Amino acid sequence: MSAVSRTEAQQRVDDIRVFERELDRLAREQVLQLSDAQRSALVAHHQQLLAGYTQAFDVDRDRQARQLSLGMRIASFLGALALAASVFFLFYQFWGLLDTLVQVAVLILTAVGTFVATLAIQRRDASGYFTKLVALVAFACFVLNIAMLGQIFNITPSDKALIPWAAMAFLLAYRCDLRLLLAAGILCVIAYISARTGTWGGLYWLDFGTRPENFFPAAAVLLAVPQVIGHERFAGFAATYRVFGLLTLLLPILVLGHWGYGSYLDFHPDLIEGFYQLAGFALSAVAIWIGARRDWPEAVNTGIVFFVIFLYTKLFDWWWEIMPKYLFFLVLALTLVLILLVLKRLRAGGYLAGAGREA
Repeated sequence: MSAVSRTEAQQRVDDIRVFERELDRLAREQVLQLSDAQRSALVAHHQQLLAGYTQAFDVDRDRQARQLSLGMRIASFLGALALAASVFFLFYQFWGLLDTLVQVAVLILTAVGTFVATLAIQRRDASGYFTKLVALVAFACFVLNIAMLGQIFNITPSDKALIPWAAMAFLLAYRCDLRLLLAAGILCVIAYISARTGTWGGLYWLDFGTRPENFFPAAAVLLAVPQVIGHERFAGFAATYRVFGLLTLLLPILVLGHWGYGSYLDFHPDLIEGFYQLAGFALSAVAIWIGARRDWPEAVNTGIVFFVIFLYTKLFDWWWEIMPKYLFFLVLALTLVLILLVLKRLRAGGYLAGAGREA
């Protein structure tokens, strides 16, 4: 069996199940009939693959197993939150009883210990559920470590704390193949770049959110990462970067489209709002087009959602006050149906189809 990732193994198992159902259907329709020897060889080969993948990756072999896996993922996430909260309140319960040296030692040993435990469990946990649980606790302990060390030594709060937090999240995400921790690292990067941009614009670092344009550099970085760095071994990582990149780009544009006073641009607020409304429509359409060309469904879906939001807010500005409410929502519904028909026609005609596919 060639070296594959857990995601590739799960995809192969799913393909085998689909193939078996289609083969049975073709046999009933007397389109394809395999000899007993051929069917026995095929079944033996599939069973060998399934046994190997199950042993190596603990894959879901059927629909019932997939449903249980969803419950296990939810349970591992909630368990990690509960454990992190337990550690947090345990520290604060007895923190005042410890001297400074013991406090520092406890913080360092807790962070290092949970990180080592994550690596140890990851080697033995084929399913990944217990790895996710311990990894989230390790990240929470590391964040708590940095924050409380700052309090102990009376260090002024700074956005620079986001750098080690992001590094820890990315280390655990790439080492253990965990998209949840990748998202945590991305959020730290967004906050840090936006805060730095805000300080360059003369703001206190905690006030970076008062200028939505501070998020644009972070959006550019996130959208560029999957284009520069290959993520073939990490299923869903490139899509996660793109989704967060689009959110970091389009959400500030949505805000600025109705709050021109929050812009750095030295123009009349109405002109700024009109510019960002047009930019929102244009960039949403570009996200849909590029997503369809590159086979990035997450970009298509995000673009469609924001295009509809921009459309709704614009129609609201135009007609909410002058139209009866039933007529407004009727016009909105008809507009959305029109968008649906256009997308359907484009899909049927292949106008959005592209040769490029994500590696």
